[in-house]
Amino acid sequence: MIKNIWDWLKQINTVKSPSSSFSDKDWEIWNSYMIHRFLSMNPDFIDIVNEVQSINPQNKKQIYTIYREFIPVNNKWNKYIKSNIKQHKTELLTHLSNYWECSQNEVKEYLNFLEDDVILRILERIGLDKKEINKLL
Repeated sequence: MIKNIWDWLKQINTVKSPSSSFSDKDWEIWNSYMIHRFLSMNPDFIDIVNEVQSINPQNKKQIYTIYREFIPVNNKWNKYIKSNIKQHKTELLTHLSNYWECSQNEVKEYLNFLEDDVILRILERIGLDKKEINKLL
């Protein structure tokens, strides 16, 4: 019985059971996007994942079968690759867009050039206390 996305990845990478062996409840747990995402963390599988992504995500059994057939048995741990782009909190963007009277997209561009101490002084000028500022930065 499949309980989560990790069980599906285990099925694809090591167990390789036929798609007919899973219940409808198991298939409800399947998430094509997440399967593609985690399999693509292995550089050896990027090409196959890229091809399989063109299949309609609702064709769960077809996607599973392709991965089961084309991905070799492996029990290798794949490091999760995170984005290096710093995401700013929407509340910070709102405060700064009100301060500069501009859009939040413009604020995002400004934040790429400003140092944290400059942003800190602006937030203090707006009237936020240290606790709120620390939460935003």
